[in-house]
Amino acid sequence: MDDWVAVADAADVTTTPRGVIVDGHRIALVRLGAGEPVRAFLDRCPHRLVPLSAGVVEGGRLRCAYHGWEFGADGACAVIPSLGPDARLPPRAHVDPVAGVREDAGRVLIRVGDLDARRTGLLTNVDRALRRAWHPVALVAELSAGPAQVRLLGQGWAVRRTVDGFSADPPPYGVRERWGLVWLAPEEPLVDLFDEPDAEDAAYVGAWLPPARTPAPAGFVADNFLDVAHFPFVHAGTFGAAEEKVVPSYEVTPEPDGCRMVQEQWFDNPADPGVAAGLRPVRQRRRATYVWRAPFQLLLRLEELDAGAVKTILFLVQPEAVTSTRIYTKMLLRGIGGVARPGPDVVAAEVAFEEAVLAEDLALQARLTLPGLPLDPGGELHVRADRLGIALRRELKRFVERAR
Repeated sequence: MDDWVAVADAADVTTTPRGVIVDGHRIALVRLGAGEPVRAFLDRCPHRLVPLSAGVVEGGRLRCAYHGWEFGADGACAVIPSLGPDARLPPRAHVDPVAGVREDAGRVLIRVGDLDARRTGLLTNVDRALRRAWHPVALVAELSAGPAQVRLLGQGWAVRRTVDGFSADPPPYGVRERWGLVWLAPEEPLVDLFDEPDAEDAAYVGAWLPPARTPAPAGFVADNFLDVAHFPFVHAGTFGAAEEKVVPSYEVTPEPDGCRMVQEQWFDNPADPGVAAGLRPVRQRRRATYVWRAPFQLLLRLEELDAGAVKTILFLVQPEAVTSTRIYTKMLLRGIGGVARPGPDVVAAEVAFEEAVLAEDLALQARLTLPGLPLDPGGELHVRADRLGIALRRELKRFVERAR
């Protein structure tokens, strides 16, 4: 098809990328420098399919907002920060430039052609396979004033307290309480809730973040939590500016219906009272343990190996509808600031910081256009830093196949 379609005023296309839709296809328009011609690319990074229109131009290249991959005018990838400056880049690390783009009479025109719109193998929030799982649907505290109307997998339920616990209408397979949350399984679940950190709860001070919503699919939200390469780019405003861009090789340990990754890191810990007292250096060791269970149960434990503080984050995800996911985050704190059970001010500060971190992720997720997480290996481009995400996709695919 040789039809040319006007999609923008030429003056409005600058070094700040903008997204447009052409014949149902999402296109990113950008100039890679002042006075440069307009470039057009399919609006998705090949890595995690995040819109390139959310990115920035730097040094004459378009940089993805999620992991900092950089692309030149021909669409070829020039930089993958997590691999380091001397890495050999994967041959498929390129974006698809739109050949048919021109400026005419102050307008930008795109020639409608055979634009590939990859949409196969997606796990959406209403996939029937997710009925065979436990999902969080409300904080227990949200039922204190009576029944709660909740949404899960595109369906509504009325959840209420009973003498024996909780019930829901229409009747599901089961309703239960765990970690201060009400959980619902529409059909017999294939995977139980994981145990940890139940045995340690008594030694920790617990605090909930207010539940948050995102239009991103639950699968992407879970993958985002496990992703260790996006910190310097998405979280530059909180903790990411000090993070190394290169991600060292790490191992993922398969577990029944999930996986685990343990990584020891160096980090600066100026808040440690032992630093002010001259007992410990500011540069200290930390152990990070990620745990995931299908479909959307996640945990991160951060252990300060020198100072002794421990922070555990439970991250639990409710797929409400196609474009709505609710997120529950619980923090368990011990030894923060050298105090075995930190006080209210410390807890409030930790919660506020974690809310700021989550807000950075939500801002990126608001720009997503895919309705689900790709499970087919060829749907995205994986690199060494993505081992946790690969394990997530592999096990979710097995879960879906079992559930169907």
